[in-house]
Order: sequence, then C-alpha cells, then structure tokens
Amino acid sequence: MVVRSEVRGAAYRWRWVALGALLVAEAMNLLDATIVQVAGPVIHADLGGAASDVQWFSAAYTLPFAVLLVTGGRLGDMLGRRRVFTVGVLGFVLASVFCAVSPGAGTLIGARVVQGAAAALIIPQTIGLIRAMFDGAEMAKALGWIGPVMGLSAVCGPVLGSVLTHAWTWRAAFLVNVPLAAAVLAMAPAMREDRAPSPPRPDVPGTLLAVAGSALVIYPLIEGDTAGWPPRMWALLFAGAVVLVLFGFHQRMTPHPLVEPSLFRDRGFPAALATSTLFFAVVNGLTVVVVLQVQLGLGRDVLTAGLTLLPWSCALALSSWAAGTYLVPKVGPRLMAWGLGLMLAGVSEPSPCIAGTCRGRSWEPWPSWGRATGCSPSRSSPRRWHGSALRRRGRRPGFSTPSSSSAAPWASPSSAASSFTGRPGPADRTPSGPRSGWPPGC
Repeated sequence: MVVRSEVRGAAYRWRWVALGALLVAEAMNLLDATIVQVAGPVIHADLGGAASDVQWFSAAYTLPFAVLLVTGGRLGDMLGRRRVFTVGVLGFVLASVFCAVSPGAGTLIGARVVQGAAAALIIPQTIGLIRAMFDGAEMAKALGWIGPVMGLSAVCGPVLGSVLTHAWTWRAAFLVNVPLAAAVLAMAPAMREDRAPSPPRPDVPGTLLAVAGSALVIYPLIEGDTAGWPPRMWALLFAGAVVLVLFGFHQRMTPHPLVEPSLFRDRGFPAALATSTLFFAVVNGLTVVVVLQVQLGLGRDVLTAGLTLLPWSCALALSSWAAGTYLVPKVGPRLMAWGLGLMLAGVSEPSPCIAGTCRGRSWEPWPSWGRATGCSPSRSSPRRWHGSALRRRGRRPGFSTPSSSSAAPWASPSSAASSFTGRPGPADRTPSGPRSGWPPGC
C-alpha cells in the first residue's frame, strides 16, 4: 500500500469537507469533557454511589486519553491515519451510547474509560491528516481553524450540558455525540489516507508503565479524601511515584520512547511543561469547584451552574484569539506572567458571601474567577458541615464541599470535589435553597 492515496502535487479535491469532519471530531472531544463536569452532581444524584464517583466521571475519561495519546498517534503512523481516526470515532460513539444507558455509576465510569481511549485514537490524527491534504498557505489556514473551534467548544460545552440536563436528562448530554459522530463518519471517506513512511514502533512497556503509574497516583488523590487517607492510600501514592520514575528510566533506554528524552536537555522545556501542568490543574480544579459550589453549596440547578461558567468560557476563547493574533508577537513570553497575574487577581477577588452577606441574594453568573469561588466555606471544616447536615436532615446523608481556597492552589481531584456521602435524598435532587451543611450567611 502506498504512503498516500494521491500525489501531493495537485490540490486534494475533498480537503475542505474532510477538514470539517476533523474539526467536528475535535469539538466532540472537548464538548464531552466539559459537559460531564457540569452534569456530574446530577448524575450522582440519579445513579448514587460513592462520593468520589463525581470525580471519576471526568477522570475516567481524561486519564486514558492523556496516557494513550502518543500511542494513538503512532498507530495512525503505522496503520493509516484515516483508518485509525474512523475506528476511534466509531468506538467513541458506541461508548457514548453505553454512557447514556448506564444503569449505575460503575458502568458509566467504565464506559468513560473506553471513551477516553477512543478519543486518544482520534485527536492525534488531525494535524497529520491536515498536512496530507493541504499545502502552503492553505495548510496554515486549515490549521488556524483548530483554535477557534476549540474555543467555541469550550464556550458551548458547559452551556449545552446544563441545558440538556435541565430540559431533559443527563443522559441526553452523552447522546449529543451520536449525530455529531454520524456526520463525521459520513464525511470520513472524503479524507485522504496517510501514514508515515518509517513509522516508529509503539512503546508497549512504556505505555503500560505510564498507565500504571498515573493510575496509582490518581486513585489515592481521588479516593484518599473520602477514605480519610489511610496508610494504604499513601502506599499507593508512593508506588505510583516509583513506577513513574521507572517509566523515566525506561524512556532513556528504549529506542522508541513515548517521550523524547532529548527534549529535557533544554531547561526551557521542563519549565514550560511544569508551568502548563500546574496551570491546567488549577483551571480544571476551579471549574469543578464552581460547579459543585453552585449546585451543592448554593442549592441552584444545573442550568445556573452552566451559565456561571459562561463568562469564563467566553473570556478564554476571546483572550486566546487576541493573544495568538496580536499580543504574543508584540509582548512575547512576558504575556504568560501578565495572564497569570490577571488570573490570580480574579481568584483572590473578595466575594460578598465571604462576609456572610449573600443570604437571600439572587444568583447571577460570576464575571470573574473571584466571583466563581462564591461562598467561601473557609470558616468551618468539612467534617463540621457534614455533621450539621446530618442533624438537620434527620440523619439523612448531606452534602458538603471543601473550601475553594484550598482547592485552588493544589487543584487535586480530591480537593476539588464534594465530600458528600451516601445516596442523596429527594431534597438534594431538586434543590431549592442553600445546602444545610454550609456556613451561615451562604
């Protein structure tokens, strides 16, 4: 089989149709990641399960997606990018249907794992297929569409998820992938097949080490807070760190590493990697805090939670466009420090609820991350809130959420999620006011 199905000299006839399919697949991935963040508390209220399941609804998707991303790209190099892309989309939509019909939290989490693995087959093929179908100025224009589509998906994801969940059911948030995937599969034959002339072999041992190490670290971070951090959680965390160290040594010795070791010779790369990791950890942690704060802390519905994230999503899309188009060429690396300072100012902006003046106030979407932290429960401990909730609800399990201020700097899944236990009662499914376990005044 030839490397490309057509000669690169002439412009590929169906390139713009194929680009549409690739962009829809990119949007589908981001939509699915953000939709579940908003609908998580509602899903848990319907399916029940452990408190940590709310975090697993998202982590079960992002963990296999991140770990298998490089392997998915190499499979496309070996087997053909269009073929792997099509298989990934088919697996993604089937997993979405299983998510929508899941009878319990465990089934949903398992289906989310399959979704994340399928997304790892889809996303790495995008740039390779664009390079196979476009040349010159058209390639730059085609690649330039990825940013706006991702920004629009970030804006629409929380709102779409909240609208579907509020108007119908949380299951509709997963079924939205069905028409999108059907459109992508219908346009997939228009793509030009492409593969690498000398593809690198998959690093199977490295992939297994990365999966095992990441899982051993993420599991105690999610389950440790709920379990009270027993010794076994610390043992798992230590074992995960050891496995990741072994993964690093393996990458230095294998001829086909997942991560090219030479990248770390320049101090700028590890510094940028650490900065990006911390940045996205904080941002993702804050979005979880906002959703849980609005629904479980303030007692609002899922639609309000989705609209609360709308100012952040719009600002993210607009600032990303402005930065890439105007600011980066003029300011350069200093722009990162400016952005971090602006984000810190928004996070630390005082909220009226901290002073206990938010009782009876109507809820409006937060215009900044400072507003997004909402009623800061730093005056009381989670254990005290939970006891208060049990007493007021007649020993029925209550809800409590850890402090937003403690979740922001660490942004671990456990510190960003709720600390509620047991299956919520009817009052928790249709909230009409602030949760009983929260500090007075909020």
